[in-house]
Amino acid sequence: MTISSTRSVFWLILSFAVVLAASEEEEKSSSAIFDNFLEDLQNTADVNCANVKFSLRNPFQPDNDVCYIVRGKPETLSSCEFNNTSKTFLVIHGWTVIGLFESWVEKLVAALYEREKDANVIVVDWLETAQDHYVVAAQNTKIVGKEIGLFIDWLEEITNIPLEKLHLIGYSLGAHVAGFAGSHATNKVGRITGLDPAGPDFEGVHAHRRLSPDDAHFVDVLHTFTRHSLGLSIGIQQPVGHVDIYPNGGSFQPGCNLRGALEKIANFGILAINEAIKCEHERSVHLFIDSLLNEEEASKAYRCGSNEMFDRGMCLQCRKNRCSTVGYDVSKVRKARSAKMFTMTRASMPFRVFHYQLKIHFLGKMNQSEMEPAVTISLYGTNGDAEDLQLNVQEKITTNRTHSFLVVTDKDVGDVLKLKFKWDDSGSSLFNKLSTWWFGGSGVQVQKIWVRAGETQKKGVFCLKDPLKARSAQDVIFVKCKKSWRSSSKSQKIVNWLNFDLADIYR
Repeated sequence: MTISSTRSVFWLILSFAVVLAASEEEEKSSSAIFDNFLEDLQNTADVNCANVKFSLRNPFQPDNDVCYIVRGKPETLSSCEFNNTSKTFLVIHGWTVIGLFESWVEKLVAALYEREKDANVIVVDWLETAQDHYVVAAQNTKIVGKEIGLFIDWLEEITNIPLEKLHLIGYSLGAHVAGFAGSHATNKVGRITGLDPAGPDFEGVHAHRRLSPDDAHFVDVLHTFTRHSLGLSIGIQQPVGHVDIYPNGGSFQPGCNLRGALEKIANFGILAINEAIKCEHERSVHLFIDSLLNEEEASKAYRCGSNEMFDRGMCLQCRKNRCSTVGYDVSKVRKARSAKMFTMTRASMPFRVFHYQLKIHFLGKMNQSEMEPAVTISLYGTNGDAEDLQLNVQEKITTNRTHSFLVVTDKDVGDVLKLKFKWDDSGSSLFNKLSTWWFGGSGVQVQKIWVRAGETQKKGVFCLKDPLKARSAQDVIFVKCKKSWRSSSKSQKIVNWLNFDLADIYR
């Protein structure tokens, strides 16, 4: 193979995003080319060489390697001031192009020391192997993991540390390295956290060839860039832990603007999307750092059958371990099947938002056309207001059916007291048609709205405040109902039916 044909797979991964505008035929062709590339490099990995170093960093110099612990040399433990009664973290970086640590490493080290003052934070340096061609580096994750496993065995033997206090944190390829380390250690380590584990060469393979729940007593994973391109994803899409959390669906992260970067390719070339892709992939690290630094403002994730269901607000329940804190304080629930969880976030730290489910039952005596209205909603609560939030309509609205919507805001409004719906153009035929839904004109009625707050688990029922005023108003107001809806036996049956949570039906 020529040098030009084995250019860094980094550019191949970056170019995945370009297929947003590619045809299906081109996609198949490109996938075949990449498959040939993998096959050609399959046997090029040098499994006999894995230079791995273990730097015990300190909270005063989180960016400097001032002391290395060397397997077989117990004196390095004392010289580096290893504390055998405290928690120990192994931070494992991923693939690198330039052969240097990225800036997130020191930020994660500092955040770990901020939360766990007396901990040992060891940065695992496998840069020499990690800076090779991507596929070669991926092939070598197993031998690097084996070296770390031997280090863990030695550390346990010399210091008698309980492995329940050992926590491996791996990013991208480093997540799979952590998995191999856990599987090669004689005794099972306490926890492995995978931060957007790498997808290429690991997606769909057997559990023994990637990070898996078998590698530690508890394995939790954050997926932030799993969008498929050319049949691959930069971050692995399948669940690989006991708990797998997919922030914003695990595909695109707010504030990274990958689509905007694509528009710049004509002027700046493929490098234009480098930072955007790094932003998406690396967001997993910053979400974990956020959970360490903002313990009181940690994001919450919810177990759900699919991202589509979550986007309709149908999974905001916490009973039976169906919700969890994101990141460091994740609920350590271990079941036979991986628990897939979802959450929404802001574009910057602190990333937490507040999730609300709105259930609206549109009653109708005659058939109405299916509609996809553009509606904003404002929430007014005991702690403040969140105005003009986009109502995420995931499906066409039809009558005689309950529709569920997800609304998120980064403001803590407290207990919701009032809802306000708004249409931008009150003079349009769309508004005229929609406005009848709130007060019962044209045989269509919306008498109540059910609201569930994900973070507090509080529920409320809201009634139309002034039906007569709503006929001519652009803003439609709902307030907390003062009494039960008991106008007819038929209505009572509807209320009883709506009390069943839709998420239970789909489970």
